[in-house]
Amino acid sequence: MHFHTSDQEKLNLGFGGYTCNWGLHICGLYEDEEERDEIAFGFLHEGDIHKDMQLYCPAERTKENFIEEYSNRYPECKHHTHDETLFAINSARELYYPNGTFSPFSMDEGLNTFFVESQKNGKRNIRATAEMVWALQAIPGVEYLMAYESRLNYFIPGKPWISVCLYNITKFSGKIIMNVLRTHPYTISGGVITQNPYYINPDEWLSENAPQFAKNNS
Repeated sequence: MHFHTSDQEKLNLGFGGYTCNWGLHICGLYEDEEERDEIAFGFLHEGDIHKDMQLYCPAERTKENFIEEYSNRYPECKHHTHDETLFAINSARELYYPNGTFSPFSMDEGLNTFFVESQKNGKRNIRATAEMVWALQAIPGVEYLMAYESRLNYFIPGKPWISVCLYNITKFSGKIIMNVLRTHPYTISGGVITQNPYYINPDEWLSENAPQFAKNNS
């Protein structure tokens, strides 16, 4: 099933038989490891075989565990996770708070640098996914996570980029999940993708909830 999400090229998401267009921000809601892995492994492997750039942040598993499991699932690609031209596998600290503090503005800068570097040798499609349970830790600045999620809706559209943010609904509060829905235009739940009726445009969401991160303050 195809979801027309932009005027960019079409891609196969790698799970559920779904296709969409580049330039998309999705939240993946799941309850157990099997549901999580169907999304994450399918999404990343599909990108791997098409030579997209995979940006992955494990949090409920280690990097080593992911590499081992990926090799077991896809033995023909078992060396690919060690290829830095195909996979960037970062811990939550490396990706989200390398200096010990989480900042939406720092994330903007870091992701933009990653994007610019990825495009130096020509157009390169990027698949990014992260297990967001790291945000349940008492990390300075983590209270601004949803401001970052909302701001991604400025960063991603128009780029050959797709982000799937993975939220374990058995670990996050209903209040947080509601804000996850308000900051992601599409959702995956129970393996089904839908256009999200709760989504709020970042101009509106940020002005009401985190005005210091609104676009005019960037």
